[in-house]
Amino acid sequence: MLTINPARTTAAAVPGTSKGRTRALCAAGGALAGALAWTVEVPLLGIRLNFRYGTSHIEIIAVSQIIAASLAASLLGWLLLAVLDRRTPHARVLWTSIVLVGLAASVALPLAAATTTATTTSAIVGLAVMHLVVGAAVIPAMARTARRRVARPSH
Repeated sequence: MLTINPARTTAAAVPGTSKGRTRALCAAGGALAGALAWTVEVPLLGIRLNFRYGTSHIEIIAVSQIIAASLAASLLGWLLLAVLDRRTPHARVLWTSIVLVGLAASVALPLAAATTTATTTSAIVGLAVMHLVVGAAVIPAMARTARRRVARPSH
């Protein structure tokens, strides 16, 4: 039997609350942004988003993989923000700093892959752009849901 202690539950962690709904919409918006970027890049621009694993296997990136990866990253961001909301009054600044470093690392992955895989330049740029589009959709919106710092009275 699962019991929830109302005193320990925060709006950041409960999907039915305003903060929870907003964060869920941020995650869904990130997945939608990734899917839209894939739609522009692959069917409309004709970019072949593929890369080589090892020496032989070529992986073609499907829209379902973009949606899944975007959702996974957004949900992990939500989890980190919920933890930081409970542990520090500086959750927004700390979370934003951490996820921007993560975004920079994720953008660097396709660029680093260019030296080790047989991907095209358009695929590398397309993947980097996709990371940036998802980040631009999720990061500012989710950062706004962070708990506001409580001003301490001055003496």
